[in-house]
Formats: sequence, structure tokens, C-alpha cells
Amino acid sequence: MQDSTAETAPEAGAQAPAEPQPRSRRGSRLALSAFFVGAGINHFRNPRFYEAIVPLSLKDDAGLVVQVSGVAELIGGLGVLLPGTRRVSGLWLIGLLAAVFPANIYMAREPEHFKKVPRWALYARLPLQPLCMLWTWKATRR
Repeated sequence: MQDSTAETAPEAGAQAPAEPQPRSRRGSRLALSAFFVGAGINHFRNPRFYEAIVPLSLKDDAGLVVQVSGVAELIGGLGVLLPGTRRVSGLWLIGLLAAVFPANIYMAREPEHFKKVPRWALYARLPLQPLCMLWTWKATRR
């Protein structure tokens, strides 16, 4: 009689189960998702802030720019949570970060329009963008 608790050999051609993800990677993905989903929601809760940082060349469409970028952040942030869309969502978010970088440059170059924000903070945002891209890349590769 065969022991019912014994493991059975995998069938030929069957894939081994995926290795569990380290907690740090899962935590990083959850934090990344929360960051982008929160930012996306904030585009709709506080649109005036985001409209104010839209570069002058897009000011006529600032409301639309804020809505589209908010939806893009929501889509990317949620996509990070799904294994099937994780990689493409990471690329999506990196592209989004590149697309909104001109707003950060605008803020640093035109500090007189942002008197409530300390000048050092306007410049400190600039190197944070590539670091956020790196975080996104690393968190979404597996």
C-alpha cells in the first residue's frame, strides 16, 4: 500500500513552482503601488496643485494634463500588483516619470511661481526622479 502523504514526482515537462518572492521585493512593490495609486488619487483630490506645476507650454490644457497623468499613475500603480502586468506597468511608470520630469524642471527654474515651496526643495526633487525610476525598475522586474 502506498503512503498517501508521500510526494509524487512531477510529470514530465511540468514546470517547477515559482520560487517565493523575498519579502523585501513584495514590500517594495506594495510601497511602489501605494505611492503611485496615492499620487493618482491626489491628482483628483487636489488638482490645483498639479495644474500649477504644469509647464507654461501646456497651461491651456492643464486640467486635462492633470487628469490624464492621474489616471496613468492609477493604472500603473495597480498594474504593479498583478504578476501578468507587472513588467509592462513598470515600464509604463518609468515612462510616466520621464514625461512629468519637465514639471520638476519648470518648478526649479521658476521658483517665483512656487513661493510656498522652499527653493532647496524645488531642486531636491530633480535627483529624486531618476531614483524613483530605478526603484520602479527593480521592483517590477520579477
